[in-house]
Amino acid sequence: MNISLIIPSRNNLKYLKWAYDSIRQNQGDHEVQICIADDYSTDGTWAWCCETERKDSNFEWIRNEGPNRLGLVILNDRLVNEVATNDICMVFHADMYLCPGALDAIEKHMYGTPEEPVVESRIVSLTRIEPPLHPPGPEKILMDFGIEPEEFKEKELLQYIEDRLGQFDEGPTTEGIFAPWAFYKSDFQEIGGHDPIFAPQSKEDTDIFNRFHLNGVEFVQTWEGFVYHMTCRGSRFADGAKRNPDGQVFMKNRETDEWLTQNQKATKEFIRKWGHFCKHDHFMKPIIPPKYDVGFIVHNSNDNLLKVLEPWCTNIYIDHNGTGYVMAEDKISSFDIVKRVRDINEEKHNDILVEFDGHQLTDINFGYVQNLSEILDANFPRIDALGLTIGEEFELDIFKIKVNNTIKTYEKELIKS
Repeated sequence: MNISLIIPSRNNLKYLKWAYDSIRQNQGDHEVQICIADDYSTDGTWAWCCETERKDSNFEWIRNEGPNRLGLVILNDRLVNEVATNDICMVFHADMYLCPGALDAIEKHMYGTPEEPVVESRIVSLTRIEPPLHPPGPEKILMDFGIEPEEFKEKELLQYIEDRLGQFDEGPTTEGIFAPWAFYKSDFQEIGGHDPIFAPQSKEDTDIFNRFHLNGVEFVQTWEGFVYHMTCRGSRFADGAKRNPDGQVFMKNRETDEWLTQNQKATKEFIRKWGHFCKHDHFMKPIIPPKYDVGFIVHNSNDNLLKVLEPWCTNIYIDHNGTGYVMAEDKISSFDIVKRVRDINEEKHNDILVEFDGHQLTDINFGYVQNLSEILDANFPRIDALGLTIGEEFELDIFKIKVNNTIKTYEKELIKS
């Protein structure tokens, strides 16, 4: 199999070297192009890339000259579209160790066998083995084989994998998707790659996974191909993982201010685009509720309510002057906030109108707002292909919900970036 590994990196040289060595050590008989993006690093990454390029003919790299970082959204796409030469690529992280046999598992599930070839579009994710820096989940294995390259317990890790695989005649699969994920470049380009509204990072992965799913791409997580993932070596944390005096790993309250600000912005953009929070099943397969055209009519509104409610609808109609919020948010959002926030007396064209008194909104009934897509889907069964009768309405807690136009859903219009 010929495959291009896509690895953006910023000031991660120690881990990047570790990841690179693991790929070359454990790539087997596969032809692996390693594609690096140096995101204006100041730790010697540029010099290392120059040196590695001279020694490794299947190593390619680009550099962001700065002064601002570009992040995963831009650099992943540049590597796929401008640097990768193979039909199959894999998004890989600089703090990952590629385990022996991992690419064999990728090949098996990307191509199938001569007797049963894979004919549909497919993305294959390797299973992550991680130290306990984050809560456990059924999609990964929490085992501590070290949190720094200098303490990495390679022999113990490889023995663990050998013993685990020995329990199965054939490794099981699930349907999750997360890094590292291998994909056909054509599937990636068909949907336009990552959506730049999430640059430099945060929520870009859930967004593109939703769009792959809506475009008919199948997800396979193989449990016979692994990476060891040290985690938290990117821009989210200022100083990497640490151990406390008892030998435990801790990560609480260590996010950088830059990451927290960007994550808040990206979360709002995601909700504006999809109408809901990131959703997936316990194995990390996307769950995508319908996207409706919803207008909120809010009596007794104020700027605090506007800030909380605006991302959750297509338009919000208010009875106060929200110019301050609109101007501030319009500067940082990819959406036209001026058009989204309207006067309560304007004519309303949204398919569905949700009217309520802002004085009655509480933390409890705000849950209806956050889950409105599922609520509407459950309460609006299709009478025919055109939807419900215009004028039909019902009440839910403080909310009066009315069908203003023929009901349609718009999630498939979000597939292409």
